[in-house]
Amino acid sequence: MADKYELVIEMAKRRGFLWNSFELYGGTAGFFDYGPLGAMLKRRVENIWRDIFVINEGFYEIEVPTIGIEDIFIASGHVSGFSDPLTECQKCNEAFRADHLVQDVVTNPDIMSADELTEVIKKNNIKCPECGGKLGTVYEFNLMFNTSIGPGSKRKGYLRPETAQGMFVDFPRLLKFYRDHLPFGATQIGKAYRNEISPRQGVIRLREFTQAEAEIFIDPRDKTHPKFTEVAGIELNLFSHEAQEKGESQKMSIGNAVANGIIAHQFLGYCLARTYQFLIRVGVSSGKLRFRQHMKDEMAHYAADCWDAEIHSDRFGWVEIVGIADRTDYDLKSHSKQSGTELSVYVPYDTPKKIQRFAVKPDMGVLGPKWKGKAGKIAAALKALKAEELSGDHIELTIDGEKITIEKEAVTFETITEDVHGENIIPHVIEPSFGIDRITYSILEHSFFEEEAEVEDGEDDKKRLVLRLPPEVAPVQAAVLPLLTREELIGPANDIIKKLRAAGILVAFDDSGTIGRRYRRNDEIGTPYSITVDYRTLEDGTVTIRDRNSMKQVRTGMNDIANNIYDLIYRGKPFDKAGTIVK
Repeated sequence: MADKYELVIEMAKRRGFLWNSFELYGGTAGFFDYGPLGAMLKRRVENIWRDIFVINEGFYEIEVPTIGIEDIFIASGHVSGFSDPLTECQKCNEAFRADHLVQDVVTNPDIMSADELTEVIKKNNIKCPECGGKLGTVYEFNLMFNTSIGPGSKRKGYLRPETAQGMFVDFPRLLKFYRDHLPFGATQIGKAYRNEISPRQGVIRLREFTQAEAEIFIDPRDKTHPKFTEVAGIELNLFSHEAQEKGESQKMSIGNAVANGIIAHQFLGYCLARTYQFLIRVGVSSGKLRFRQHMKDEMAHYAADCWDAEIHSDRFGWVEIVGIADRTDYDLKSHSKQSGTELSVYVPYDTPKKIQRFAVKPDMGVLGPKWKGKAGKIAAALKALKAEELSGDHIELTIDGEKITIEKEAVTFETITEDVHGENIIPHVIEPSFGIDRITYSILEHSFFEEEAEVEDGEDDKKRLVLRLPPEVAPVQAAVLPLLTREELIGPANDIIKKLRAAGILVAFDDSGTIGRRYRRNDEIGTPYSITVDYRTLEDGTVTIRDRNSMKQVRTGMNDIANNIYDLIYRGKPFDKAGTIVK
C-alpha cells in the first residue's frame, strides 16, 4: 500500500495542486510548479501570514531584487561559508551530500569537516547509493547560484539564498521610515535560491523556493515585549536542549519557558507564540508540531538562541518549516564594516547622564603648517587615542602606511565631565523565517484523509478522499451545484455565484455527474461548502449547504447566501447556525 506522501502527491498532481517543473522535457530535481489550486492555496497561506505579521504586528512589507551584488553576500558570510559537503561517485558521476551518507554511522555529521567526512566514508566502506561505485574526496560546495550583472561580466552577482539581507541593507531607510524609534520590523515574501546538491525530498528540498521573513530590530538592552502577556499562557510542545538530552519533548507555556530561561527572552518567546498561532490557523496539525531548540554545537555563529518549528511527516519524519532566531547585532555590524556606513540608532535617555570622558585636543595651529594635507587624518587619529598612549615624550602614528612622530606640544588632553542625552546603539535582530513551500506541503499532508464514509446521492463508493483544510485556506471556498443540468436550475445557480464572487469568495460551478460524485470531487480538493440548487429552490428560494467535514446539510435562504458563507469561512460561524438542519 502506498504511504501517505505518495497518496498526497498523486492527488496533488491529479487535481492541480503541484506539478513537476519542466515535465515536457523530462523534469529537473528541486523544482515544482503550483497548479491552479496549489497557487491559490499558497497565496492564502501568504495572506494569512501578512494578516498576522503585517496588519496585526505593524511590520510593513518591502520588496527588493532577488539578485544581489557580491558585497552583500561577502558581508553576510554566504560567499565564504554557505556550503554543503559534496562527494561524487567515481563510476556514475552522481553527486551526494556527504553528511547525509554517513548519518547512520556517526552522530552530528553536519558539524564534521570535509576531511573528517572523507575519512568516515573510507573507513566504513560507504559506496554510491545509486550504482555501488566508489565515492570521491569530500569538498565544500557553495550553494549560491552566481551570475554576472551587465555585459562583459564586469560585476559579479548572486541569486539571493534568503530574503533577509535586503532588509538589513535597507536598514537606514527603514529606520527613517519608522521615525528612528525601536522596536520596528520589516517583512518580505519572495523567492530565494539554493543550488542544492541532491534534492531528493520533493517539495521539502527545492532549489527555488518562497520565504516569508520578518526582521524585527530591537533594543539589546531591553528584550521584553509590550504584548507578551497576550501569549504567555499559550502552551507549546518544546524540544529544548534539556528535552533533547532526555529524548522527549515537553508541554510548557511560553511564560514559564521564558521565566525558567529555556527561551532566552520575551521577544523570542513572543515570536514562537505567533508562529504557533499562524501554523495552526493555516492547517498544521497541533499534534504533529513541535519547537526544537538548536543545540550549542549546531547554533549558527550569529545566533544567541534559535528554535525551529518542526512538523512530523509520514515520509520524512520531523521537518523544519520555520526558524526563529535571535541574530544579535551580527548582520548590521557585518554590513557596516563591509559598506563603511554606520548602522546604528540614536536612543535618547529619559534624563541626561553625567559622564567623564577623556578628551584629546590636537593643536591645528601646529599640525596644519607642518603636515599640510595629512593634518586632518593626523588629528582624527590623535582624538582616538587613549590616555595610556599619550604618556611618552612623543606620539607614534601610522597614517596611510607612513610612520609619523608627533611632538607632545602639538596636543593637549584632559578628563571632562559632560551631560549626555543619549547614545548610539546597534540593534539586535529577531528573525522568524518561514518556508512557505514546506508549510504548504505540510498542510496538504496533515489535511489529507482517506476514510470510509456514508454513501451519498448517486455515489456508490464508500471510500472518501478529503482535504480537511481550514475554510479560509481552501483554494475553492464554495461550490455551486445545480441538482440537474436544467436551465431553470442553472439560472439561480449563476445568481448565487455572482453574489459569492462579489463578497470575495472563490466559487466553482459543477454540474457534471451525480450530485454524490460532485460532493466527493469537492471533498478531495478541500472545498468546505457545497451549495445545491434544486426544484425546491424555485418554490421557496432556499438551497442546501453541505459541510465538507461532517457531510451534514442545512437548508437556508438564497437571498443572504453570500453573508452566510462568508461568516462560515471567516468569522467562525457554527455550521448548525447557518440554516435548518436537513434530517
